[in-house]
Amino acid sequence: MQFIDLKTQQTAIKEDLERRIAAVLAHGQYIMGPEVAELETALSAYVGVRHCVSVSSGTEALLIALMALGVGHGDEVITTPFTFVATAEVIVLLGAKPIFVDVDPRTANIDPTLIAAKITPRTKAIIPVSLYGQVAEMDAINAIAAEHGIPVIEDGCQSFGSDYHGRKSCGLSTFGATSFFPSKPLGCYGDGGALFTDDDALAQAAREIRVHGQSKRYVHTRIGVGGRMDTLQCAIVLAKLPRFDWEVSERVRIGTRYDALLRETVPGFCTVDASDLNAPLTGARSLAMLDGRTSVHAQYTVLVPNRAEVQSRLLQAGVPTAVHYPIPLNAQDAYRNLGNSDPTPASAWLGAHVMSLPMGPDLTEADQDHVVSALAGALAADA
Repeated sequence: MQFIDLKTQQTAIKEDLERRIAAVLAHGQYIMGPEVAELETALSAYVGVRHCVSVSSGTEALLIALMALGVGHGDEVITTPFTFVATAEVIVLLGAKPIFVDVDPRTANIDPTLIAAKITPRTKAIIPVSLYGQVAEMDAINAIAAEHGIPVIEDGCQSFGSDYHGRKSCGLSTFGATSFFPSKPLGCYGDGGALFTDDDALAQAAREIRVHGQSKRYVHTRIGVGGRMDTLQCAIVLAKLPRFDWEVSERVRIGTRYDALLRETVPGFCTVDASDLNAPLTGARSLAMLDGRTSVHAQYTVLVPNRAEVQSRLLQAGVPTAVHYPIPLNAQDAYRNLGNSDPTPASAWLGAHVMSLPMGPDLTEADQDHVVSALAGALAADA
């Protein structure tokens, strides 16, 4: 069993994939070829915003968004410590300071009730992360940001395709950023990413920044980077798009089926509660799915006691697992002295217990049944 099955998807789209790649090889415009604009038009329509700017990675999407907003030395950017390092990395690269706000243990997303207390005159942006595929509490976050005149960048690198009260992830704030890393819900076969915005001026700034700050060839109006998404990768995402709605619906269905199977099969399995932080974890937990949204389950993540032992038993049963993420960023050597020093107990607790199970639109029910049965057995060994 594979943790993420990309081969089945590739077989399903093989004809369109080969046609798309052949077209790029024929016209030879490997950088900023026609597929770039075609993809941007398709993705902006999908998300429901005026502008999509394709870029070379999800990391570059976050970096370019901050640069377009003018974030620089001495500024502060509020974000979560429970995320992939890229979210904070780009803040530090610009000379700004990440201000880490703890997460809601029910969802692993930033806790909006803790944000206002961290806002200072130096706060220049807020970056919530829509972790594991479920959109963060964007309405509450946007309201706090609007009160203080602060832009919001949704890090939707794991949530592209998810719904939030009838709107799409990445179309909910000043900027939305996503990644097309191969394992993402919508992935290419290398690195790639995109920015989304309704703001014409910010879109223009992002387009210039991604080509070394050029407003036209050899005319540099701002500091930029080499951040273009290459034409072949755009062609690959275009080949995947016709299947994407089906894949999203399958991810939702499979995630819901995991929930039901685990409740039926694993004794005591339930949704995590804030009170779980106050005592040793006994039994497995699921993260909460909040009202008015779906999750594309970039990872299907549970919380377990004795994680290393459980992972070892699952591997012996032929079930691969992964941990996203074991150490919060404010506890990492590179970041512990860069952000605020306030404790983030929910992030630390989640980091000690989260474990992701095999997930993807092509996961068979037989494999899913085996995963759940093996997990029940692995947990029973500690009972």
